[in-house]
Amino acid sequence: MRPRRLVAPLLVSTAALALLAPAALAAAPAALGATPATPGLPAAPATPATPAAFSVTATLETEPVGHSGDAADDPAIWVNPEDPAKSAVVATDKKGALEVYDLAGKRLQRISGDYGNNVDVRDDIVVSADDEAEDGDGAMHIYRIDPATRRLTHLKDVATEVTAHGICMYRSPSTGKLYAYPNSPSGRLEQWELKVSGDSVTATSVRLFDVGDEIEGCYADEKTGALYVGEEDTGIWKYGAEPGAGTSRTLLDSTGSGGHLTADVEGVTAAGTHLFASSQGSDDYSVYDRTSGAYQGRFSVANGSATDGCSDTDGIDASDKPLGPAFPNGLFVCQDGSNSTPGSSGDQNFKYVPLQRITAGL
Repeated sequence: MRPRRLVAPLLVSTAALALLAPAALAAAPAALGATPATPGLPAAPATPATPAAFSVTATLETEPVGHSGDAADDPAIWVNPEDPAKSAVVATDKKGALEVYDLAGKRLQRISGDYGNNVDVRDDIVVSADDEAEDGDGAMHIYRIDPATRRLTHLKDVATEVTAHGICMYRSPSTGKLYAYPNSPSGRLEQWELKVSGDSVTATSVRLFDVGDEIEGCYADEKTGALYVGEEDTGIWKYGAEPGAGTSRTLLDSTGSGGHLTADVEGVTAAGTHLFASSQGSDDYSVYDRTSGAYQGRFSVANGSATDGCSDTDGIDASDKPLGPAFPNGLFVCQDGSNSTPGSSGDQNFKYVPLQRITAGL
């Protein structure tokens, strides 16, 4: 603690005060939100601006998933390295399929029998977390995506120790190794190293620990080396993403009083300089500085002229890569729990929001 600096009181006579014009006494600092300065003392800082709260609209939506009810859950954006305009969104229908959509929302492929709740992608490797596989013990389904066709080929299933429900992936910037982090509603998270050579996959468990109560959404950040895990009723924990990082953690943000999240905390992702988190209970998304973790504001995806908005959202994903003329500054994708009009209504689906509509409001 710094020692307190004592300042002698400043005495001003009544006669001197009378010489001050009334207008000067009611000057601008109050209008600016700052406490008026006392002569001889530094002026108090202006009241910080309230972080942004705003809404955006989507420009496109995917075809609905094949099952009715609470079926759609989590999207993952795959960026085509040869032609970004021909990128794809891989998304889960947790009642029994993995969906692949183009950037116009048209279905390119439907893989039946995959009950994945969450999905993620790194490079050309796609992994879904299926908590109904292995007779309910859970497994990761590992695929490769073909850049020419944007279709997935199944490579291997890997049984996990955590009844895989949520998942995220990470390519270590220091070693180049590929990792997947399946996790479960029991609060356990496991880290697997994946070695893919041709169609051969070797999977090795390298870390296993308890986060707390129910978890699902997670994001491993190659830019900062952080692993973010959403504990649904509590908030977002920040761990190290490397396998030797142990279990040391800090709380990025929380639900309840003093926090900016509303249970259930669901999807977590990042793009550009921003980190995003889905608050299912308030139908909106909190935004943080990707480096410092500072809270930057919140937004919702509202009904627009082309599609309805996103509500009761589970998974989200985002990319700041230029993805052709429809999304020249990147893309934000959210799962919509109640697909209605405008646009084509029906079973649940996913909405596409140009990323600049979000970043412009922050």
